Amino acid sequence: MAQVDTAASNAPTRSWPLLRSFAGWRVRDIGPDLIAGLTLAAIAVPEQMATARLAGLGAQIGFLALIAGAVGFALFGASRLVSVGADSTIAPIFAGALALLTASGSADYASAAAALALGVGLVLVLAGAFRLGFIADLLSIPVTTGFLAGIAVHILASQAPALLGVEAPPGTTVQKLYALILHVGSANLWTVAIGVGVLAIMLIGEKLNPRVPSALIALALATGLTLALHLDAQGVSTLGIIKGVAPSFTIPLISYPMFREVAPLALIVAIVVMVQTAATTRSFVSDPKKGPDVNNDFIGVGAANLIAGLIGAFPVNASPPRTAVVAETGGVSQLGALVCAGLALLLSLYGGEVLAHVPHAALAGVLLFVAQRIVRVGVMGDVWKRSAPEFVLIAATMLGIVVLPIEQGVGIGIMLSILHGVWTTTRARTVEFERIPGTSIWWPKSAKERGETIPGVHVVSLQAPLSFLNAYEFQQALQTQAKSGVKLVVIEANAIVEIDYTGAKVLGDLITRLRAEGVDLAIARLESVRAQASFARTGLEALIGKDHLFHSVEEAIVALQPKGAA
Repeated sequence: MAQVDTAASNAPTRSWPLLRSFAGWRVRDIGPDLIAGLTLAAIAVPEQMATARLAGLGAQIGFLALIAGAVGFALFGASRLVSVGADSTIAPIFAGALALLTASGSADYASAAAALALGVGLVLVLAGAFRLGFIADLLSIPVTTGFLAGIAVHILASQAPALLGVEAPPGTTVQKLYALILHVGSANLWTVAIGVGVLAIMLIGEKLNPRVPSALIALALATGLTLALHLDAQGVSTLGIIKGVAPSFTIPLISYPMFREVAPLALIVAIVVMVQTAATTRSFVSDPKKGPDVNNDFIGVGAANLIAGLIGAFPVNASPPRTAVVAETGGVSQLGALVCAGLALLLSLYGGEVLAHVPHAALAGVLLFVAQRIVRVGVMGDVWKRSAPEFVLIAATMLGIVVLPIEQGVGIGIMLSILHGVWTTTRARTVEFERIPGTSIWWPKSAKERGETIPGVHVVSLQAPLSFLNAYEFQQALQTQAKSGVKLVVIEANAIVEIDYTGAKVLGDLITRLRAEGVDLAIARLESVRAQASFARTGLEALIGKDHLFHSVEEAIVALQPKGAA
């Protein structure tokens, strides 16, 4: 995958705000887009039906989600490749939360899900409009890995009853799993065979050729087998006649108490959608010359959610696997997604009888395939080898998602990620520098390399932004290290990319105190433009004097070296 400058991710795009993915599109591109659309439909249709049921709604609502995702993103998104629709990553989050407010499948539940989509869409559109793409980086890789593993457990717990052919037990996820283990002996062997068979076909199909619509093939085989052997009489439950549903705009109405519950949930779901959208956009760059446009893709996914809410669907998300399908089949624009949505609309309107005999166990098999795919075993092993403390983040996030109500678990995951970022900043320590003999290069003191110092001169660096998180620690360390006899302190500031008000205040006090004690202080290599602006804005530049700002440590020492120092 080509590396793209991160700054390009948030660079404003000066172009017509609609249909960006069709810029430069030519008639000859219709062939690749049609192939991408047909392939995408073969893979997405079974997944959308299964995800809609995971979300606590009818399978046909998944088609509405796919239509909303395609139309909204095609109109306002920037990427030519990103596929948007119902997503099994976020479905368990809001399904578990909404189920506590009202019965799954009820009219109130459907209204709450649609209202939630509106809330998620509003947050995403605002985030994109105000260039807040950095929010997508709130979840670190270990926390995201734990989050996905926890979601996989939720999918397993929710789909196991359909797979076993037993009643869904009540209670928490852990209680459900325990109850299901107790009911394994009473499982319907036909439903187990269908679910496991669908899973096996999809696993084998992915290994042989990811472009093969193995999900559609498995679903067709399961449906044909159910019809041929009359398995519905053997306890194999099916979808039944699905009422055709066409998109129609309406504003979902919910009570104020429900709104109070839905509003914070919308923020949590929106953050997860941002993280996945940014990851998808950055992983599948449709225009390497321009790079990914995360902010405009936020607007595209936000518009998709707004449309989803207005046509009675539920929150949608960018999908990495489906986007990979578009990329692998040579999709040129969002026309492929629109073709897929058109086929979904036809199936929604006229395919009710065809879908009536689809076994619930088959859809469970599709979701179990998705669940195993989102568990990043390789990442877990790599984190364990390279950073055992960060593996604790994976385990803690996964445990929180599984044991607690899922939206609370997600909130804990976000908090752990932020705390981890804070911790990595606060643990930054001052580093002493020494000169490499025979050169003018000053380098961090190391046992592996012999360095030299200059009497009366102390060179030190803080290898992190100077902020309220570490300013006082830096002040104390510098005062401790500036031992008697030191007449000049040089701060090598190359790594100080930002200075907040607290950091500036503490540094200003330190400069004043050291000079009162007869110790001069200089700043070298303050290269960050933001840090330079902070120096000027907070008065540090005037306090220290421009004649004490240098381009290198050696330049500072030559200019300010104490008399008698060699």
